[in-house]
Amino acid sequence: MTELKKPKLSSSAQESLDQAEQQFQKFDESIKAMTFDRMNEAPKLENEPQHRLSQNQIAKTDDYYIKPDKVISCRERFNEKFREQYEYSKQYVPFIAENNEVKGDLIEIWTRPYPGMPAEFWKVPSNRPIWGPRYLAEQIKRKCYHRLVMQQNLTSQEGGHQFYGQMAADTTIQRLDARPFNKNKSIFMGNF
Repeated sequence: MTELKKPKLSSSAQESLDQAEQQFQKFDESIKAMTFDRMNEAPKLENEPQHRLSQNQIAKTDDYYIKPDKVISCRERFNEKFREQYEYSKQYVPFIAENNEVKGDLIEIWTRPYPGMPAEFWKVPSNRPIWGPRYLAEQIKRKCYHRLVMQQNLTSQEGGHQFYGQMAADTTIQRLDARPFNKNKSIFMGNF
């Protein structure tokens, strides 16, 4: 295979090529500087609850407990150091799951909160009061993504040229959400 040689360029063309390469390197460095810590500092986009259930309607609904649809066992042994945390996270808690990307759609999710536990596949109905394990509600609550944008501020000025733009996390968007509910308390009686 023959190696391609660099073409001969005029001095002005080579200078503009070098400037473009420097600009690309600065952009690459700004992308590498985007750590999860910096992205997590982005403001969270607030969503209103999708369900339109009042406290009275929630109090009148039957308790609906969900169980995993599929379970795949694990050969790994459970680490007994995590027994107390596991006992806490497997407690059933009341919550209303919401799918913010496809409103009202069923949430299908796999969980395996600790090594040595089986993997579980859940089909979680959205916009309905349900009871599920705490680790399922917490995993649904963690599902978010960051919207990245180019900021149009002056990043550098070289020669007679000005370079604009820097990658930044604009907002954090909650893709799935799990909101707690309580049948016994009024919303006017404080937080649950």
